[in-house]
Amino acid sequence: MDFELTEEQRILQKSARNFLTKECPKSLVRELDQSPDGHSRELWGKMAGLGWQGLILPEEFGGSQWTFLDLTILFEEMGKGLCPGPYFSTVLLGALPVLQAGTEQQKTELLPLIAAGKTILTMALTEPEGGLAPSGIQTRAEVQGGDFVLNGTKLFVPDAHLADKILTVARTGEGGPEGEGLTVFLVDSGLDGLSVVPLKTIARDRQCEVTFENVRVPASAILGGENQGWPVIARTLEYASIGRAAEMVGQAEAAMEMALAYTKERTQFGQPIGVFQAMQHYMADMWLGVHGARNLVYKTAWKASQGWPVGQEAAMAKAKAGLVCRKATTVSHRIFGAIGFTMEHDLHLYHRRVLCGDMAFGSSEVQLEKVAQGLGL
Repeated sequence: MDFELTEEQRILQKSARNFLTKECPKSLVRELDQSPDGHSRELWGKMAGLGWQGLILPEEFGGSQWTFLDLTILFEEMGKGLCPGPYFSTVLLGALPVLQAGTEQQKTELLPLIAAGKTILTMALTEPEGGLAPSGIQTRAEVQGGDFVLNGTKLFVPDAHLADKILTVARTGEGGPEGEGLTVFLVDSGLDGLSVVPLKTIARDRQCEVTFENVRVPASAILGGENQGWPVIARTLEYASIGRAAEMVGQAEAAMEMALAYTKERTQFGQPIGVFQAMQHYMADMWLGVHGARNLVYKTAWKASQGWPVGQEAAMAKAKAGLVCRKATTVSHRIFGAIGFTMEHDLHLYHRRVLCGDMAFGSSEVQLEKVAQGLGL
C-alpha cells in the first residue's frame, strides 16, 4: 500500500500553497470577511487561469480531468490558506452533480462556463423544518402548463447571493423512507419570485436564506430525472463531507503550525515553553489526531475516485475530522493564551472556520450516528 502522493499531486499541492500564500494573504481574507459579498473576482479569475474550477471536469468540457482525490488535496490547501469565495459551492455542490446526473445539453451548456470561471453555482437543500434528511424537504414544485412552479424556503445556502444558478431540491411527489418524490431543479437566480437574504454566521462564510414564491422553471431544468433527485443529493452530500473534512484538516494543520512555532519562541522560567511535558503532549496529541484524520480523508477520497460506494467512509472521515480539528484549534488557543483570543490574531480565523465546517453537511455527532447505523445499531 502506497500512501505517498504522486509527483503530479505534489506539484498541485505545492503550486496551490504558493499561489494562496501570494494571492490570498490574511489581509485579503480579513478584508473579504468585512466586505458585502466576501468574494474577490480578481482572485476567482486567477484561480480559473490555473484551471482549478475545471480540475475534475472532462477535457471535452474545458476541464483537466483530474480525480476526486486530486480535488481533495486542493481543498486541503484551500482550507490551510483560508481561501474565500464560492469555489466549494460551485465545484462540489454544482459542477459534480451536473457532471454525474445532467443531460448532455445541461453538461454542454454549464460545465465549460464553470471551468472558465464564468458561472457560479450552489445547492439549496436544508429547510426550516428539518436537517439533511429527505423527510425535511417541504419546498414543493407543482406542474402548471408544462412548467414547474416552486414554493418554499431554503436555509444555509452557501454563496447564493453570488450564484448564477441554484440546484434546488423540491418535492414533486409523495415522500418515502428512501427519499422518493424529490426532484433537483437547475434554477436561474434571477427568476421572478426568487429572493436571497444573507445570514450572519460565526465564520462569515456567506450562507443565505433563499425563498421561492411561485418561481416558474421549465421541465428542462430537471437534473437527474423527476422524482429521482435523492440519489443525486445523497452522493453529493457524501462528496461534500469529504471535501469539507479536507478543508478542516488544512485549517487545523495551519493552527498547529502556528502553535508549534509559538512553543519554540515563547519563554517562561527562562526557557521555551515547548520543553515542558504538558506542551509536548498537547502538540503530539494534536499531530496524531489531525494526521490520522488526513489519512482517513485521503483513503475515502481515493475510493470515491475509483467510483466505489463511500457512504460509511465519508461519515467516518467527516466525524473524525470534525472531532480532532475542533480539538486542535481549541488547544492551540490554550497554548497561545489570551493573545490567541484577540480578533487581531489569525488563530481565530481558523477556529471559526473549523467550527462551521464541522456543522456543515452533518456535524460530527450526526456522522457518528451514520457510522453506528452502519454497524447495525
